Amino acid sequence: MSSPSHQPHLMIVIHSLNGGGAERVAADLSAYWVLRGYRVSVVTQTDPSTDAYVLHQKVKRHVLGTASASAGRLDAVLANLRRVWRLRRIIKRERPTVVLGMMTTSSILAIVAARSMPCRVIATEHTHPPSQELPEIWQRLRRWAYPQASAVVALTAGTSAWLEKHVPGSQLTVIPNAVRWPLERSEPIIEPPPRQGRYRILAVGRLHPHKGFDLLIRAFEEIAGHFPNWDLVILGEGELRDTLQQQIDDAGLADRISMPGRVGNVADWYVQADLYALSSRVEGLSNTLLEAMASGLAPVAFDCETGPREIVRNGIDGVLVSPADDNHALAAHLSDMMAHPAQREAFARRAVDVRDRFSTTRIMALWGHLFEVQ
Repeated sequence: MSSPSHQPHLMIVIHSLNGGGAERVAADLSAYWVLRGYRVSVVTQTDPSTDAYVLHQKVKRHVLGTASASAGRLDAVLANLRRVWRLRRIIKRERPTVVLGMMTTSSILAIVAARSMPCRVIATEHTHPPSQELPEIWQRLRRWAYPQASAVVALTAGTSAWLEKHVPGSQLTVIPNAVRWPLERSEPIIEPPPRQGRYRILAVGRLHPHKGFDLLIRAFEEIAGHFPNWDLVILGEGELRDTLQQQIDDAGLADRISMPGRVGNVADWYVQADLYALSSRVEGLSNTLLEAMASGLAPVAFDCETGPREIVRNGIDGVLVSPADDNHALAAHLSDMMAHPAQREAFARRAVDVRDRFSTTRIMALWGHLFEVQ
C-alpha cells in the first residue's frame, strides 16, 4: 500500500445509494479500490437511511444533506448552488486525486465544484441520453461541463457515439458494468415454485414502460397456445404492476404468467428457468441480461439502440430481435428457441462466457487505467 502522502484518493459523487445500476457500481468501485490501497470516499446528497447498498467499512461517507425537491426554478438554482458550494468545501478539505461523478447531474456538479482544483474529474453516463428525461438546463450544462472533464465514461459504444455527436470535445471512453457472479442472496427470499415438468421463460426488471413487459406479454399471448407446457415469470416491482396484471387477466393467462415481485434470491430463479427474455425498448447496459447469461441462460433480447448488442453475440450465445419493439418478431424468436432445446442448450453453454468477458478483474483494470493516468 502507498504511504498516506502518496496514497491515491478516489472520491465518488452520487445522489444516493438507494438502488439502481449506477448506485451498485458506486458501491462496487468503492469497495474494490479501498481494498487495493486507495483512500476512498463517497459523497451523497441523501443520508444512509435510504441506502440499498452497504459501503465497505473503510470507505468514508460524506452527506451533503441537499436531496430535498425544489419548489420552483429559483429554488432549484439556489439548491444547486448550495450543492456545489458544499461539495467544493469537501473537495478542498479532503484533496482527492480523482473525483468521479456518477450519472449526469452528479457529474456536472463534480466538474463545477472541482474547478481550478488540482484533482482530475471523471464524468459518467449510465443511461442512454435520448431515453433520459433531462431538463433543458441540464442538457446545456452537460455540453458546457463535459469537455472540461479529464474523461467521460459511457457504458456502451452507442452512448459514446451519441455523446461524441451531441457533446463535442469530450474525452470519451467506454467501460461496461462488470457482471456480478456469483449473485449474493438478500431479502426478500421468494422460492421459485416447483417445475413439475413445465418450462419457464424468465424476465427481470422494473415494471416500467422502458422495460417493454407489455410487449413481452403480448408476444407470449401469441404463442402460448402452441406451447401449453411453458410459463412466463416477470420478476420486479414498479408503477405498471396493475396495468400489466390487467393485461394478463384480459388475455386469460393468469395461470401461465406470474409477477412474484422483487426477489433477493434472483439467482435461484435464473437456475430454475429455461430461457431469458429481455423486451426493453431502451437499455443502458442490462445487468439482468449479464446475470442471466452468467447463470447459463440463453437470452432472446430486443436489439434496442444500445446495450444488448454489446453483450449478446447474435446466433452464438443468444438471439437479438429486430425491430426493437415488435411483439410479433419477439414471439417468432421466442417460439423458435422454445421449440429447439438443443439450440437453447448450445447458446446457454456459450452464454456463460460473459463471466470472463465482463469480469470484475477486466472491468476494474479499465477503471484503474483511467484513475492512474497522470
